Amino acid sequence: MPHFKLTLAYDGTPYYGWQVQPSLPTVQGLLSDALFRVAHERVLPQGSGRTDAGVHALAQVASFSLAAPIPAVNLHRALNHCLPNSIRILSCEEVPPSFHARHSAVSKTYEYRIFPLRTGNRLGAPSLDSETWETNICPPFLAPFVWSCPWPLDLDALNRAAAYVVGTHDYTAFAATPSTDEDTPATYVRTITHSCWRVENGLLLYRVTANGFLHHMVRNLVGTFVPCGTHRLPPDRIPALLAARNRSLSGATAPASGLFLVSVDYPQFT
Repeated sequence: MPHFKLTLAYDGTPYYGWQVQPSLPTVQGLLSDALFRVAHERVLPQGSGRTDAGVHALAQVASFSLAAPIPAVNLHRALNHCLPNSIRILSCEEVPPSFHARHSAVSKTYEYRIFPLRTGNRLGAPSLDSETWETNICPPFLAPFVWSCPWPLDLDALNRAAAYVVGTHDYTAFAATPSTDEDTPATYVRTITHSCWRVENGLLLYRVTANGFLHHMVRNLVGTFVPCGTHRLPPDRIPALLAARNRSLSGATAPASGLFLVSVDYPQFT
């Protein structure tokens, strides 16, 4: 049976996330339907991760096998013909049967995008006590893909906060749900290798790379960094939040609209 790896991009706005759900539009469900139309086989493609409702992807990865010997180039073309324009297959390739989109991944990178509705004299380093803030208007074509943040944010403070989460830590404080009796401390341990904010084309962008992410982890990190960027929370409080392992002490969950799965990294196929 040929085994395939797909790389796909999607606008998550109209979907209830990646994972198939009864009677609800999801990316995995629509991809499964498209495969059925093309190959007349009902398969459930496995994704590299379960993006939430409203979350977007620049390069999600999925894997599956088919009984039909369809060339990858033909499958690529046929799937894009069957899928809505909000989901595009970027590449399709045949891979070894051992490849699994989630289990074979060694790291993932996410990006969170903020459109600042209020800025000071210089984007990213405003005077937060100033009354001379400039008011910005988020274009309607951009609004579904950003968090239109109402507060001016200090880029330096955001980066000082983001630096504290790099390394191997227990990220319970930034997980969607608290630990249960069945969980072990290792359940919430991940390794972040990159965590940094930058300004690009008027947006504040947070990019983070790790060997894995917990449910809502990136959105909860952003929701905690933003109070640091407004000077309501000192950046050097982040280590204490990590050590406390208490979700209720960290920030709110940032909106799904600003989050993008940027890339998934794998070892070389053998």
